[in-house]
Amino acid sequence: MVKGISVIAATSVGLGAIIGAGIFVLSGSAIALAGSEALIAFILVGAIALLVAFELGELGSIMPHAKGASYSYAYNAFGSELGFVTGILLYFSYSTAIAAISTGFGTYLSSVLGFHGSAFVYSFAIALIAALSIVNILGIKKAANADMGLVAVKISILVVFIAFGLLLVLEHPGSMLGNFSIQHSKSGLGAIFGASVAVFFAYSGFQAISTFSDRVKNGARGAAKAIVLSVIISIILYVLVVLAMLFMAPASSYKIAADPLAFALNYSHAPQWLSVLVDIGALIATTSATLAMILSSSRIMYQISEDHLLPKIFRRYNKSSDVAINGVIFSALIGVVMLFSGNIFVIAAISNFGLVFSYLISSFAVMHFRRRDANPEFRTPLYPYSVIIAIILLMVLIIGMPKEALLIGIIMILSLIITYYFFRELEGKKVVKIKLFR
Repeated sequence: MVKGISVIAATSVGLGAIIGAGIFVLSGSAIALAGSEALIAFILVGAIALLVAFELGELGSIMPHAKGASYSYAYNAFGSELGFVTGILLYFSYSTAIAAISTGFGTYLSSVLGFHGSAFVYSFAIALIAALSIVNILGIKKAANADMGLVAVKISILVVFIAFGLLLVLEHPGSMLGNFSIQHSKSGLGAIFGASVAVFFAYSGFQAISTFSDRVKNGARGAAKAIVLSVIISIILYVLVVLAMLFMAPASSYKIAADPLAFALNYSHAPQWLSVLVDIGALIATTSATLAMILSSSRIMYQISEDHLLPKIFRRYNKSSDVAINGVIFSALIGVVMLFSGNIFVIAAISNFGLVFSYLISSFAVMHFRRRDANPEFRTPLYPYSVIIAIILLMVLIIGMPKEALLIGIIMILSLIITYYFFRELEGKKVVKIKLFR
């Protein structure tokens, strides 16, 4: 198979998945929860994402042809049971995120056009999902190149937003210091941790690159480089955007709302053209992220089916375009159905829990393959200390999730284990018995 995707295009897919609705929606919520200390939350979650990015880079170099990202690593390291649980959780994390992100697109577009009512939001969201599904079916290289163009425009708009915030500082350097004043109720580790959980979704998606490592030029090393680059660029952009927001409006003025960047611009009396430009950026961001989520979820579903843990209907694969056609269609359908769940929080909870769980299993997978003397082309720096730190931080994130998210996650895990053993019993598979202790 010809490796036709450049490192830049692969990095764009990662950025497209990361810099989506999160920065345009969740940045204000983070500031509302932790004040100016939200900057620490963005850096902390970014550091966790970077540690996981190194790990996925190493695992991808061990299994460059695997299309299931963390699922494939769990399956090959720990077997079909944990692989099945990890894969389905990860799949629903991405496929349900399609609904959440496309809803953001529909909301922004309805607002820009002056339309009111959920019917318009749903209609625009469904139209977006349908259009991007067609782009994915046309081929992974076309999807990656389309994402590269969207990401370039999106980053350019965020750079303009950041530049406006810096311009305000240069004009009124003294008056901006008060914007960073910390309220007692929004300070400390509790507030920072709450904001970290809230912004975790903003960093999700970089493992989308892991689903097509074998198509990236320079092989696994090129894919690993793209994964790490996408996270580093995201950290820098996120921190600068939050700084610009604090330059434009006091931390105490932010509320949990869906349009924090627009609020910051209005508060600072920004020119109308800049507000329109940011709205366009939000539309592009949600489009780019939705495109990446459809691509990733479809390939994860295909890989699970290819390993015979899902029905063979999902194994339909177009080798010439490198597309899991039925996976794309099914992911799009789930995205459309979840639009009408009526509770975006539930969607985000499922997505976040599945992502953190898959990252945690990937960390253990790195240890597994190192113990078996795997010879990866790309290695996680500072092993094993970096992996141990990642495991601890990911476990803390899971424990600190909202009760609703933990409940949904536990119910899903139990349901998947029951489902796995139900079908295993139907197939009459032999029970595997091992001795843990000598």
